[in-house]
Amino acid sequence: MKIRRILGVLFSLYVLCLTGVFVCQRSLLYLPSHAYIPLSEAHAHRSFKEISVRTADGLDLKAWYAPATSKPFTFVFFHGNGDNLYTASNIADPYIAEGYGFLVAEYRGYSGLPGKPTEAGLYADGRAYLYGLMAQGVKSGNIILFGHSLGTGVAVQMAEEFHVGGLMLLAPFLSIPKMAQVEYPFFPAKYLALDRFENVKKMMNIHVPVLIVNGAKDQQIPPSQGQQLYFLANEPRQFYSLPAHGHNDLFNDFAPIGLDWAKRLQVRN
Repeated sequence: MKIRRILGVLFSLYVLCLTGVFVCQRSLLYLPSHAYIPLSEAHAHRSFKEISVRTADGLDLKAWYAPATSKPFTFVFFHGNGDNLYTASNIADPYIAEGYGFLVAEYRGYSGLPGKPTEAGLYADGRAYLYGLMAQGVKSGNIILFGHSLGTGVAVQMAEEFHVGGLMLLAPFLSIPKMAQVEYPFFPAKYLALDRFENVKKMMNIHVPVLIVNGAKDQQIPPSQGQQLYFLANEPRQFYSLPAHGHNDLFNDFAPIGLDWAKRLQVRN
């Protein structure tokens, strides 16, 4: 009888924890900063200007955009779940210095922007930025989608919808359900994910050049997930593993790889 009561209490605690994870899952997935830092106060590249876009569901969002000066491509960067417009802009300098355009996209609910982040919402944001960029005169074939971590889910979806010039994925994941099962192995987490970002199901539908890079010491996203995406990608494709790097320290050593890849794309075109 005593054992039954103990088991009953443990089961109740398990269900309570499972319910908590389910209810709070978007708070665990999205970590938005609610403060907006004006471009005039940011230590961003002087080439940036602020542009506004309106999403299909009526939200007014902001991005920072540096037009291309001497190269045909413009990078559109979708950042990870804990970054924001200001921190994401810090990675743009090497690309702008080489003459490429660079647009730092920001999600709803981040950096003081309206709305709450969801998978469908982030896709709507991505579309708005791409249409806004094309309205600035940038052809879709001259856009390189660049995603890091959570942002790889947005970049992959946009590459499936738009005929762009290329897709760069830094520290990508297979899907949120698979990541949830890694993070919460004692729960049936993969069945409960509301926002799924199924990169693994989309890669074979993407027919643009793909570059995938991860850090061999990544403690947040298993590096094997990026390698699996590489094997699913269509040619032309490239994969690099940076042996001394983790999840968030990739950008400086990745930049020469990304720039060299973009240069070869330009030659191919």
